[in-house]
Amino acid sequence: MPQWVVVQYGFRVTLGQFQFMPMKVHNFSAGPGILPAEVLQQAAEAAINFKGMGLSLLEISHRSKEYVAAIDEAMDVVRRLLHLSDDYAVVYLQGGASLQFSMVPFNLLRPEGYAAYVNSGVWATKATQEAEKLGKTKVIASSKDANFSYVPKGYDIPSDADYLHITSNNTIYGTQMKDFPQSPVPLVCDMSSDIFSRVFDPNQFGLIYAGAQKNMGPAGATLAIIRKDLLGKSGRNMPTMLNYAPHIENGSMYNTPSVFSVYVCMLTLQWLERNGGVPAAETRNRAKADLLYNEIDRNGLFKGTCATEDRSDMNATFVLTDESHAADFEKMLKDANISGLKGHRSVGGYRASIYNAMPIESVQVLVDVMKTFEKQRG
Repeated sequence: MPQWVVVQYGFRVTLGQFQFMPMKVHNFSAGPGILPAEVLQQAAEAAINFKGMGLSLLEISHRSKEYVAAIDEAMDVVRRLLHLSDDYAVVYLQGGASLQFSMVPFNLLRPEGYAAYVNSGVWATKATQEAEKLGKTKVIASSKDANFSYVPKGYDIPSDADYLHITSNNTIYGTQMKDFPQSPVPLVCDMSSDIFSRVFDPNQFGLIYAGAQKNMGPAGATLAIIRKDLLGKSGRNMPTMLNYAPHIENGSMYNTPSVFSVYVCMLTLQWLERNGGVPAAETRNRAKADLLYNEIDRNGLFKGTCATEDRSDMNATFVLTDESHAADFEKMLKDANISGLKGHRSVGGYRASIYNAMPIESVQVLVDVMKTFEKQRG
């Protein structure tokens, strides 16, 4: 146990005796999602004594040299992991991906122009609805006809649109774009749930955004990667906080940033970098997904809910073939310390979110439960 002594606010922890002890719970939550144990350890220490300052990260000035160095590194590690050129700006914002649904058209949609959208799920629908409040939009492809169980393909991209908006991964329905369209107009992508999980060419995109809480950190921070030449061309007199430019010019600190969230994003991305970067993460994620999907397909008590070719490596969705066994299966999950597996209400069943920090050992525990369930009920 840590030692506590009377100090500021009544107590202080002796860090040499502070140790984070992760519980043996297999966390398949869709978001906020799992974080690496060593990142939680580092974050806990920073919350008590940041950089030996004798102050918590939660109570220091965001203008202090110690925190400025941290937020600068949080942006730099993104550049290193994705091999971004100087053509792109990196910025941390607030408001989640939902605020980006409005920021994107504010900055890129001209009053006399229109934006093209691909509707592949709930969040793509919401993004389109927000853009419609600011100008004209055109949905050029949709999988709504089949409850978003597949990713639209083979659509024509209009060359006169101001931009094309896509969603790379759909957490609710368990679908993922395996290839990105070659777009004649700036390509905007919501990568909230699969950024840093696989290798891609960032030069294909005009703007990428991602809420942190699914695959790169805790809730409260949003990452945006913007090609600089797209800024300042919408012709709109927009609210300052919805304009990317001042956030970029002020190094993600036009206003007080989400201090703790950005710091933990930095720690998570440094962890990813130490463990082989995005290419190694892709290999690990493919192995986890293959392990789980192979069992879903092999085991007659389960079936997947989306098109096989569009299955997400981040969010595997499946249902029981006989719902009368649900209570028994869920008891087995609980006994195995498996958490967060319940599917979204619009799909039902189960959803295993296997983000970067999820160890393959936890996926194996789930697979073993499914095998045991088959032996008992098959």
